[in-house]
Amino acid sequence: MLDILAEPFFQRAILAGLGIALVAGPVGCFIVWRRMAYFGETLANSGLFGVGLGLILGVSLTLGAVVVAVATALLLLVLRKQRALATDTLLGILSHTALALGLITVGLVTGAASNNMELLFGDILTVTTTDVMIVWGGAILVLAMLTFLWRDLIAISVHEELARAEGVQVERVELGFILLIALMTAISMKIVGLLLITALLVIPAAAARRLAATPERMAVVAAMIAGLAVLGGLALSATANTISGPSVVLAAGLLFVLTLAKRQTN
Repeated sequence: MLDILAEPFFQRAILAGLGIALVAGPVGCFIVWRRMAYFGETLANSGLFGVGLGLILGVSLTLGAVVVAVATALLLLVLRKQRALATDTLLGILSHTALALGLITVGLVTGAASNNMELLFGDILTVTTTDVMIVWGGAILVLAMLTFLWRDLIAISVHEELARAEGVQVERVELGFILLIALMTAISMKIVGLLLITALLVIPAAAARRLAATPERMAVVAAMIAGLAVLGGLALSATANTISGPSVVLAAGLLFVLTLAKRQTN
């Protein structure tokens, strides 16, 4: 285990993983507060379709994932205003349709769905120096946007109608938050994979909710738990030769179980 720590690829994996954890915690807190886990999953699934389009058009896969995720979110906002179907029904339709389109599109381009495991479940051990720079650049951008939107997002999460009455531009803030999730999806693809991104957003935040009394403290604790999940998952992947993305999510799940045990002993 000590030998692998000295390997450049493993050091890059740690840096990239911690960059994702830094923003997954705070963003995940708002997903938990606003009960948007299924929404995050929908955007993650749409990201796979964006990857497929990126491969077809020969453009950046990250750009393709962001564009399609934002387009999916805007479509959902429009459909919600029609009030013809419940939000969870719309999310189910969009999520599975986008996932099916993504799998078909990527499969057509690469030749076989079995070659797409890295996109679906991530492979943090293959990140390059450029990937690390993109992750940290995206993480800094997400944190800057989140800091700017923080108070309004808190107000909307507590009571949307009251926040609207106090002058908060709810639709604009929601759109900004959607952009945050879309960007998180794009920079997390290679770390945990599109199918597991929502888990890394939700699980650390849910665990932190039991350990923190204020929103700010919860965001910090969630980032720390996500970071521990990354380190634990990488350790498991290195020692047991498991897939890195699911290993990170499993570590997050185990940490959540520990918070349950702590709660029961108090």
